[in-house]
Amino acid sequence: MQVSLRKWFATGSPWVWLNAGAVAISVVLVLGLLGVVATRGLVHFWPASLQEYQFTDHSGAQMSVLGERVQREQVTAEQIRNSGIAVPEDVEILDRQLIKVGNRELYGSDFRWVLERQLSNLTYPENAVTIERREWGNFYGFIVGVKENGELIAEQTPADNDLWQEVKQRTVRATQIYKTIQDLEGGAIGAINYQLEKLRLKERALELKGLDTAENLAHLQAEKSALQAQYASLEKELMDLYTPFKRDSLLVVTADGQQKEINFSEIVRLYQPNSQSLWEKVQHYVMKLLEFVSDDPREANTEGGIFPAIFGTVLMVMIMSLIVTPFGVVAAVYLREYANQGFITRTIRIAVNNLAGVPSIVYGVFGLGFFVYFIGGNLDELFFAPALPSPTFGTPGLLWASLTLALLTLPVVIVATEEGLSRIPRSVREGSLALGATKFETLMRVVIPMASPAMMTGVILAVARAAGEVAPLMLVGVVKLAPNLPLDVNAPFLHLERKFMHLGFHIYDVGFQSPNVEAARPLVYATALMLVVVIAVLNLTAIAIRNRLREKYRALDM
Repeated sequence: MQVSLRKWFATGSPWVWLNAGAVAISVVLVLGLLGVVATRGLVHFWPASLQEYQFTDHSGAQMSVLGERVQREQVTAEQIRNSGIAVPEDVEILDRQLIKVGNRELYGSDFRWVLERQLSNLTYPENAVTIERREWGNFYGFIVGVKENGELIAEQTPADNDLWQEVKQRTVRATQIYKTIQDLEGGAIGAINYQLEKLRLKERALELKGLDTAENLAHLQAEKSALQAQYASLEKELMDLYTPFKRDSLLVVTADGQQKEINFSEIVRLYQPNSQSLWEKVQHYVMKLLEFVSDDPREANTEGGIFPAIFGTVLMVMIMSLIVTPFGVVAAVYLREYANQGFITRTIRIAVNNLAGVPSIVYGVFGLGFFVYFIGGNLDELFFAPALPSPTFGTPGLLWASLTLALLTLPVVIVATEEGLSRIPRSVREGSLALGATKFETLMRVVIPMASPAMMTGVILAVARAAGEVAPLMLVGVVKLAPNLPLDVNAPFLHLERKFMHLGFHIYDVGFQSPNVEAARPLVYATALMLVVVIAVLNLTAIAIRNRLREKYRALDM
């Protein structure tokens, strides 16, 4: 028996099975983690049913509660007694629910923990309405009337549903006007403001040079007057839109009888989840998912979408890749093909390997001090003096964030490229040189193309690390909410000096800095899932390019 075991271990089979088991466990753990993140994040967009209860507090007073059940858990009676609520001595375990009651301006909080023993008379009223607002979160209640220009034009009792179609039509109308206003403010008016700021900087530049004479300023004043005339016309058009936008309002009443007037301009959407069919719920779910990936955030990032964060993450990674790839490849080619393989070269390789282990926050501090304050500050003094004291490049922005992450991932690209270059047989180089090619031609036409899959491997590893980094970005460019995207229709189109949003920082901000933790928790999971998806898409794109290069130059390996 012992002899057979020794032979079995000598074959190496146990280690193969051990490695296979470790890989299988890792895959299961990763898939399980992604499953938890996906289920907890994606379920948030499903239209939850509204439940109405009779709630009896510890003093015996009763009130009606309307809201969504978010969570159910068991707690010990001791915990409840410590909170000041009387519980019979023979009770050890109690069930409680976390209910999203909304109506923050009335109740002070969107969520409420209640014991199930305090709830009774559970119903699902079909005419209960969920109102998603641009501010103050969701409102749950019953429609009782519609106002136009402050005059009540229609009303109903909370038990009726006669006004539902009228309310939906007015909501659609207000939403269309809101989109028109947003397009006007972010489009034509935004472009005029950008041009006016450029003219102001030109005037300031002439003033600094002492050339602000009447002749030199005349054409600038003419341009400014034309722009101001356009602005006045657009502003009047905007005011004409705001008047009907603010015209209508909705009267709603809560389950406990409190009445509230909500202007239709404040409403994002409203729906009656208890009366929706399955198909309507599916449509609602798809619409919410599309909003999540295509809209701007609102309500301190706890509502709305994450499009600016997705856009900023992808754009930063692309710029970082364009910076780090040539520098990493050139450094690796020099170390492997040109440098004398002596003490200095070995020391450089050791330094490169050690740089890969430096904490990312150290790179952030370096980027802030060197890129932002030193290089950016000098660029402002040389080229953007008219804008001072407001910094242009002397403040954290997209360019400095990309450069910092390029520096952080540079060792990965150098090491991967060197490994690829070392695998190229010496005979290939000698054959090329024997045919009359120079060393540079051999590198450019033979060696580097054959090593390109390894270079792409380095880029893949760099993208995977850079896309998930947060600590250095907090110092060199990322912000909680960016008013403008770094890429727009205003020249020079790509604004490298602007701050941007990032999915990793968005997760940190929503999860740990949000004023409404319970409301933000599902968005943390959903945003984390989106970050994984973005990284996977970027990596799969790079892998596809690497595979094409590998197939293209396979003949050279043979």
